[in-house]
Amino acid sequence: MGKVIIITGASSGIGEATAYELGAAGATLVLAARRKTRLQKVARRIGDQTGVVSVVDTDVSKAWQCKR
Repeated sequence: MGKVIIITGASSGIGEATAYELGAAGATLVLAARRKTRLQKVARRIGDQTGVVSVVDTDVSKAWQCKR
């Protein structure tokens, strides 16, 4: 796929499901969510199956965290 994709809300629900699908397709992922522990679990599962995943604990309602 050759793309870097940022997924917000990747620790559960639609964001998590999207992360698994895009990871399986070979995308390089940056996963963002407030629940860092849960986010790391999702990242490990994807990384074990497909490769490169980065994790950023982020609350998108806080502008300063989005700028990071």
